[in-house]
Amino acid sequence: MSSMAESKVTGIIQSLSGLENDLDSLNGKVTEMKKQLSVKAQTEIDKLLEKTREMATKEAELIINASKEKANAESKKIGQEGEAKLSEITSKIEANLEEAVRHVVSTVLKA
Repeated sequence: MSSMAESKVTGIIQSLSGLENDLDSLNGKVTEMKKQLSVKAQTEIDKLLEKTREMATKEAELIINASKEKANAESKKIGQEGEAKLSEITSKIEANLEEAVRHVVSTVLKA
């Protein structure tokens, strides 16, 4: 009977050894899957980051273009107002030039 007991113990030890090998193999596969999952996650993160940058760049371009248009319109308005003021001043000078010359001549002659 001891030979039969030894045979059962040997069978159990062999089964346990096989299970240990299977467990080691599974651990290796799990480690490899973790690496692959990490690489895949990083790839997705990089893609999303790039898309976010593209979206932010487009949005910034829209804001910059709108600001340029507004600044150009404001500049044009200021230019037109300046032209109008200059025209007004020029016409006032032309209208009062004779009188100013007479006043200056009169003042010089009195002195």
